[in-house]
Amino acid sequence: MLLVFRGVVEEVSPNRTEALKALAVRVQIEPVPNVLLLLDLALTHPTYAFENGLSEHNQRLEFLGDAVLNLVVAEQLYREFPDASEGELTQMRAALVCEASLAEAAGKLGLGEFLLLGRGEERAGGRYRRSNLADALEAVAGALYLAGGLPAVWRLAEGVLGTGLKEKKSLTLIDAKTRLQELVQGKKRENVSYRVLGEWGPDHDKCFRVGVFYRGKLLATGEGRSKKEAEQEAARVALERVECGDLRLV
Repeated sequence: MLLVFRGVVEEVSPNRTEALKALAVRVQIEPVPNVLLLLDLALTHPTYAFENGLSEHNQRLEFLGDAVLNLVVAEQLYREFPDASEGELTQMRAALVCEASLAEAAGKLGLGEFLLLGRGEERAGGRYRRSNLADALEAVAGALYLAGGLPAVWRLAEGVLGTGLKEKKSLTLIDAKTRLQELVQGKKRENVSYRVLGEWGPDHDKCFRVGVFYRGKLLATGEGRSKKEAEQEAARVALERVECGDLRLV
């Protein structure tokens, strides 16, 4: 099948064309030729492009998709949780669009089976690597935005991130320090501790930096206009790191 995009003609094999049509159905967009070409590009890893002399790969679409996914998820959270604070909304968005969550969503769509990878990346298990899957989902979001605008990205987010959005709803009523304490005590019988690392400003307008520690290890820091506010921010950042897979409580 010949596909044309930005004046470039590309031939896609019949098997690849049928696979891309199936993916278009999964992401709820009409499988017209230019959509298929955008999806093909979104799933072309830089190693494949390099080995096959292609001028484009999925990193530019990944850049675009990252931005539009953040926008769509932010709007969904804003509408879904009218009583949530800015900090709570930020935490929920970060948890929904972090690498771990995006890779899981990519798994729901089976994006790994559609990836075009270089030989070395394929041998190294790149088809199932979390970073590749997360990048592919962002690139697909970018492709959908170019093909169908924000409504197309909304459908994608609702379809593969919607469950995570509902899971966050019960968490907004629990403050970050309590959530972190419950998380730690669910794994061990120890708890975290908080320590003021710095303070500055006049007495009537103080700012504090607080660290949250577990087993003597600094997990995260937070700043606020009171010690309590800084502790909550430190706990929020620690939770965000745990939810994104950047921090393990062992």
